Order: sequence, then C-alpha cells, then structure tokens
Amino acid sequence: MGRYAFGVDVGGTNIECGIVRPEGTPIWRSRVRTEPRKGNEHVMALIAGQVREGLRETGIPAEDVLAVGVGMPGLVEPLRGVSIRSTNLFFRDYPVAAKLMELTGLPVYIENDVKLYVYGESCYGAGRGYRHVLGLTLGTGLAAALVNDGRLYNGSGCPGEIGHIPIDEIPYPCGCGLTGCLETAVSATGLVRQAVSALADGSGDHADSLLAKLYPDLGQLTAKDISDAYDQGDALAVAIMERSGRLLGRTLSYIVPMVSPDVILVGGGAAQAGDRLLGPAKETLYASIMPVYRENLAFVTGELGSDAGVLGSAKWAFDRSAGE
Repeated sequence: MGRYAFGVDVGGTNIECGIVRPEGTPIWRSRVRTEPRKGNEHVMALIAGQVREGLRETGIPAEDVLAVGVGMPGLVEPLRGVSIRSTNLFFRDYPVAAKLMELTGLPVYIENDVKLYVYGESCYGAGRGYRHVLGLTLGTGLAAALVNDGRLYNGSGCPGEIGHIPIDEIPYPCGCGLTGCLETAVSATGLVRQAVSALADGSGDHADSLLAKLYPDLGQLTAKDISDAYDQGDALAVAIMERSGRLLGRTLSYIVPMVSPDVILVGGGAAQAGDRLLGPAKETLYASIMPVYRENLAFVTGELGSDAGVLGSAKWAFDRSAGE
C-alpha cells in the first residue's frame, strides 16, 4: 500500500500542492499561479507538473503514492471525477480525474474545495475532537460543509452552498441568477460591495468616512481596508461589519437546528476580519437558537491556513483509495 498521497487545492489565483503522510504530516509543499484564462488544459498541466516535481524533489517513487486528491472550486461530481461548473476556472463538465490520471499515471479523486478545506480542519486542525463539524469558508464567496463522525456529508448533489440562500434585505444580484444571495453581502467581495454602494449613493451620509478619503477610486477598495477603517472607529466600516455579522448569524440560526453541530468552524480570507465580523455573527446566532443547541456549541476559526485544503485533499485520497 502506498505510504503517501498528494493533496491539491485548486484556487482561482494559486494551486497549492503537497505530499502528505497518512497521519497528516506534509513532507513537501508547492504553490504555483493558476492562470485560469490560459485554459483547462493549462491548469491540468500545472497540477501534473507539480506532481512530477514533488516526486523528483523528494525522491519518492510513484509506486509509493497511493493517489492524488484534488479540491476543485464550484460544483463537482466526485464519483465521476467531473468538474460540473467552476466560474473562476471556466470549467464546464470537465473530466478532471480522468485527465490527471492520464497525465500522472496515478489514481485521482476530486471533491469540492470548501468541503476538503473543512475536512482538513476537521481531521487535523481546529475541528479535531468534535464529532459534528459545520465549517464555513468566507472568501470571495461563502460556502459550507458538514463532517459527521469523521465523514463528509455529500447529500444527493451539492450541499453547502449557503452563500446562495436569498435574504430579503440584501438587494444585490448574484452571478448564480438569484437576487439577494447571502454571499453578495457576506464575503470579501460582499463587504466591498456594501462599502462601494454606500459611498456611491450620492446622499453624502458617508462623505466623512475614512474609506471615502483614503480610497477615492473605489475600485481599489479591499475587505482588509474595511477592517483597518473599523479599527480606527470609522462609522461606515463598523456598520458594514456589524450588519454582515448579523446576517451571517441569522442564517446560521436557520441551519444549526437542522444539523445540530458540535462546532462551527470559520476559515477563509474574509474570516481574518475576526471578531469585527464574527463577534456579531456569534452573538446573533446564540441569541436566536434554543439552549439545547447553544449550550454545547463551540465557535472557532481555522488554524491550518492554506494547509487545510492540501491536507483535506490528501485525506480524501487516502479515504477513497481505502474504499471509504
């Protein structure tokens, strides 16, 4: 039996890759630019190239590698190994597993990247010791995954897309075709969208905002800028963080009674806003659920960073190879 697995986390900006032991120890890591506009074949060649480079640099023979696990953004069909739709990568019904098997000569198993991020944190990071983990990633968008008794929940299709739950008070159109999706306000891009909308409405209510003074070109505004302005007491930044946190907390209050997790784990770039955003989320959530759910519910942030997706993908490869 192979002693190693490759874990690959494919993002719109970077591809993270690692060789991992069964206990979750990475022994080799790499990162390359994705460059998705160069096409699907280019992305596949990059991943295969990293697999070859990892074997070359470590001296590990290919026969000692059990499989390659790949976390793909967007909608995937794990059993067929197909990326159904990935907006940022321009994938449509693409046979990722088959193509990478052809290029590497190794078994390949794919899953949604958020699910494998949460899986990594559940097995090796902030979710260790909890039986039932509800994990979220707050980044360009917002998505979730469930790990129950060490197993990913797959449902009958594509569970976890909580960013596409419409909320009445959110006015923004979403790329999915709906209006008011949670992630259009509660995500890194959503925070910026709220700020730009408030600053550009022409009412003058926010003319004295630090954000207006420091970023007259609103196209340069980032979620970190909003966090920084929050720390300086900027009223608009504080209002955006508190509103976004309350919206997230309210949505979670609908989900928690359905799945009854032991812990809510939050990761992703926008989660770096920390208590600015997550404080109001936790407060709203805990005030909106029955004591039976609240009393034993932990609320934590991820601790593995970019390693979570790599480790979760490798664990997925080990599991699938073992028939789990």
